[in-house]
Amino acid sequence: MLRLAAVSGAFYPAEPHALAALIHKYAPPGDKIEKHRVRACLVPHAGYVYSGAVAGAVFAHITFPKRIIILGVRHFPYGEDAAMLSLGVWRTPLGDAPIDTALAAEIARSCPLLCEDALAHESEHSLEVQIPFLQVLDPGFTFVPIALGTLDFDALTTIGNSLGQILARDKDVLLLTTTDLNHYENQSATVRKDNLAIEKILALDPAGLYEICRKEKISMCGLGSTVAMLSALRHAGVSSADLVRHTTSADYSGDTRKVVGYAGFIFS
Repeated sequence: MLRLAAVSGAFYPAEPHALAALIHKYAPPGDKIEKHRVRACLVPHAGYVYSGAVAGAVFAHITFPKRIIILGVRHFPYGEDAAMLSLGVWRTPLGDAPIDTALAAEIARSCPLLCEDALAHESEHSLEVQIPFLQVLDPGFTFVPIALGTLDFDALTTIGNSLGQILARDKDVLLLTTTDLNHYENQSATVRKDNLAIEKILALDPAGLYEICRKEKISMCGLGSTVAMLSALRHAGVSSADLVRHTTSADYSGDTRKVVGYAGFIFS
């Protein structure tokens, strides 16, 4: 299967040189930041002008492995609630990124709740915007895309625990998860709500994050993917979480009336 880019020219530049240059701006080559092998990271997925600096700050701290699970959101009501792809390549202006068929088969065996489904991935941007970063910063990687539309807590923890089994067996697999934080409230309300979610993420508390988002009406689009990730990390025995950067769209636009929160984390 060839999955064509859905948001090239909108969320990120369509011209290869401009795209690579922008990624190097956000994660400069040869910088003096100490890099670490981590088990997982959490990054945003808005247009690069809004959230690319946060994603780049996270990626600048990472020594990448060659096998990556990308766990994202299903924003549109198409396809399966828990959708993965096991075959093919994803095309961006920088070339083709191959799916890791062996890792996908292992994930499918571990987690029957994940369904093979191309429709859920066809227009989904949350996973796609990670691929150019990886093509520039981690040449030669392979990946498995997973998009979650469900917000059923038991299903999310079941998926997470299954992914945790993979992480526990293979310490050379990175779980790259994506979410944006609170959406379309004013700056002060969004920062307050973001901080409530950030506290639960840093505590590696999937149930606490799920509950606080429901109680406080925190509109994290990737609540499902983040809950699954936190469950996976607990299952794999990961105990360290660090906040790398937290911003809002107002830092770029200057408009504090309706903002979106973005945060980046590493887990080791």
